[in-house]
Amino acid sequence: MVFDLDGTLIDSEALVLEAYMAAADRHGVPFTHDQFLSLVGRHRQHSEMKMREYFGAAFPLEAFYATVGEFFGDKAAPLKPGALELFDRLEAARLPFALATSSGPGWVNKHFAAHNLAERFRGVVTRDDVTHGKPHPEPYLKASTILGHHPQDVLAIEDSPTGVASAHAAGLMTIMVPDLIQPDDETRSRTVHIGQSLEDVLALLQD
Repeated sequence: MVFDLDGTLIDSEALVLEAYMAAADRHGVPFTHDQFLSLVGRHRQHSEMKMREYFGAAFPLEAFYATVGEFFGDKAAPLKPGALELFDRLEAARLPFALATSSGPGWVNKHFAAHNLAERFRGVVTRDDVTHGKPHPEPYLKASTILGHHPQDVLAIEDSPTGVASAHAAGLMTIMVPDLIQPDDETRSRTVHIGQSLEDVLALLQD
């Protein structure tokens, strides 16, 4: 199994939204909820491109992201309900799992340390480990290789249409557990199941 991180394993998207809104307020730009949703699940280069599209080529992106980081400080997002129980079930069944995220290694390491996850994952693929981020299939292809299985034998757990598109393009079976964005018909067609929570995924495995 391969998990996404933000919005899937950790309840971070609302925290990130709050940080972006605070940074936008400090830098005097009108950042909307819909603009934020256009960044969800995407890699950093895409987010930077969209931010410049919204606020102009001269917008001080580095200062903006520094403000976002200042807002986070040492805060770590909580795990989604059912995450630990799902890990326990996979380990009991000797099914390895990996991470494929659009976030950077610092963000991953912070949350792995906060929730004691480092020893549980067979491997981690961050935005720094790929040339092409989601929705390109590269993150999930690389994670499948780390697990030592063909993509069609791996199950992806995602929360966003962007992540679902990435996993589907890589050939993985995909379950979506929506967070901020509900699936449209195209996204639904790329999944084997739409769940309400990780507890739903656990129930499927137990069945």
